[in-house]
Amino acid sequence: MNALISLFAASTALVGTHFALSHPLRAPLVRVLGTGGFALLYSLVALACMIWMYLAFVAAPAGGLPGSGAVGWAIATILTLPALVLFIGSLKGNPALPAPGAEKLAARDPAGVFTVTRHPMMWGFALWGTAHLVLWWSWRTNIVALAILVLALVGARLQDRKKEAQMGGAWKGWEARTSYWPRWRSLPRAGLLLWEIAIAAWLGITWWHLAAEGIPAGLWRWL
Repeated sequence: MNALISLFAASTALVGTHFALSHPLRAPLVRVLGTGGFALLYSLVALACMIWMYLAFVAAPAGGLPGSGAVGWAIATILTLPALVLFIGSLKGNPALPAPGAEKLAARDPAGVFTVTRHPMMWGFALWGTAHLVLWWSWRTNIVALAILVLALVGARLQDRKKEAQMGGAWKGWEARTSYWPRWRSLPRAGLLLWEIAIAAWLGITWWHLAAEGIPAGLWRWL
């Protein structure tokens, strides 16, 4: 039980420090440390929390919950593919990422996964978290999945406020042309190449899941 408490504390620390450093503490720390110094501090804090989470996770008991059976595995299998489509598609042309030229990216018409939501990366994480909660496999998995889910969906809302302050009209225009809530009907049209890459990654990751965790996932569970 101590390991689960440690995991809960580590997960809370990851979410709490991310929100604090990304929002109320960001401006004063940038003034003191500079942009580079703040980025280093942010990275070190996140890394420390993730290492703590990993160590607590492997120390916590595996399993322990009844699971949701074949229905749960089917739902999780379905959810993780669009999660990868959204995540991979978010890595290119994303005005939310801290990179030069964000205003120009926000001025264009949404395409690809951005026709689904302006926060495809966050919703990809949210689907991943939901898929693991649906399995109801272990408390350690539930704790991490819930932390990721909160970090993604609350973080996306807070990111809108931050970007409005940083980018002004550019981000407000992007908000007007996109949606926080996913428009799932647009997902099949996100791009054939993107879907092909995501399917290949999905098959590879779910195959690796067996080697890493000893638990067959995805289509491999039925093959």
